[in-house]
Parts: sequence; structure tokens; C-alpha cells
Amino acid sequence: MPDFLLPDPRALTLLLVLISPAVGSFLALLVDRLPRGESAVTPRSHCRSCDRTLGLWDLLPILSFALSGGRCRHCGGAIPPWHLYMELAALGLAGLALALGGTAGAIVLTALELWLLLGLALCDLLWFRLPNVLSAALLLVALAWAGAVQGGALAPPPHPLLPRTLIQALAGGSLGAALLWILRSSYYALRQRHGLGLGDVKLMAALGALLGGWLLPHLLLLAALLALAGALLSARRHHRALKATRALPFGSALCAATALIWLLARLPH
Repeated sequence: MPDFLLPDPRALTLLLVLISPAVGSFLALLVDRLPRGESAVTPRSHCRSCDRTLGLWDLLPILSFALSGGRCRHCGGAIPPWHLYMELAALGLAGLALALGGTAGAIVLTALELWLLLGLALCDLLWFRLPNVLSAALLLVALAWAGAVQGGALAPPPHPLLPRTLIQALAGGSLGAALLWILRSSYYALRQRHGLGLGDVKLMAALGALLGGWLLPHLLLLAALLALAGALLSARRHHRALKATRALPFGSALCAATALIWLLARLPH
């Protein structure tokens, strides 16, 4: 976003604080509908239990959930709590983007990246799906960031390994997708079943464009550790043994690892 549109930092802070819960609510809608193959536009928001169309007072981010006790006011059906968590998380991520600072454009792009990573992570966690539209949007934001740095609209990132040109971002994206494709194909050749979905490959193209090729080994290592830790905690919680055939939301681990690496790389060195 051009900086002249938001010249006052206080205006940017107020804008992000006001819209971020609504962004979280929209992301929750996408997480609920896209993996089911439903349109994000039609029909209007409705209760999954009674199919009643929801009005304005049912859709106020954070407030509606709190005032209704997490239940539909028409039928009393429970509203999944992750809808509220998404709204709160989006607000927290906006605060994180503001805390990192930079120009208005940098802050807005940071918030967009974090919001998209949040939506993708929850989709994979709940549905084992990574919608193409979210991965494509993240790729576009990553390319926009690299292009803005190359064009001088944004300051170069503090970490020297982050992409500073469109070519570096595209190379990182291509390498990321290629690495996941090789891992996917190799696993299938050994086990005769797919261990990674094509959604992970497409997601990795966006993550590679965001982090660049040099940080991909760090990303894969950290994501593998996070996925293993999550599997161990889940097995312990449900009192079951780990099994090689049990599906893991590796896309969620990739998103979490990317957010962590990218945020740390954005800190002054």
C-alpha cells in the first residue's frame, strides 16, 4: 500500500486495530467454506445447525460470540470456538505487525502475510486442506514485498538472506516447490503412498518466495520439529501410540515455522 495513503502512524494503528477482528472473522469464513468446496461469497453467513441467515448483530467480531455465549441465538447451536480464536489471533498479529514497525506499506504487508499464514495453518489443522486461493494470495504478497524492496518503495530487510529482488523471491518459490515435490515423489516411491499433498507443494512455493532459497533448509527443519512435537503432544493427550500412517498437518507446521523465521529475520541485526 502506498505510504501517502496512510501518512499518520496513528491512523494506521487505529485502522489495523479496527479491521483486524473483521479480517479474522472473514478468515474464519474462508476456513469453514473453502475446504468444503463452497463459495466464500454466497450464500450469506448462516448457522450450520439451523441454516438461519445471520444478521448484523450475529456477525460483530468478538462481541457477538461473547454476548451469545458461543451459541446461535436462533437455535442455541454451539458455534465452534475457533471462530473467536481467529478474530483474536488476527488482532494479535496486527499488533505484532505494528510492533515490528517500518513504513505503512511494510506494516500492512506484514499484517497480510501473517493473516494469510494464520488462515492456511488453521485450514490444514482442521481439514488437512490448503486452499489454492490462500496459497496464491500469500505468493502474491511475498512477490509484492520483494518487488517493493527492489523498486525502493520499502527498505531492504535486515537479514541478508531474505529476498531483496523479484528474481530472488521467484527463485526461492521455485526451489521450495521443487524440494517438496522431490520429497513427495521420493516418499511415494519408497512407501507406495503419498506422505505430502499437492497443497503442501503449492504452499511451499509461497513460503519460498517469502523467505528466499537460503532459508529453506531452516524452514524444513523447524517445521519437521514442530510437526513431531505436535504429534507427540497429540499422542500423549489421547493416550495413543505414534503411527507412521497417521496424517499430520505438516502445512500448519510449515506456516508456523515460516512466521517464526520471518519475524526473527525482520528484527534488526
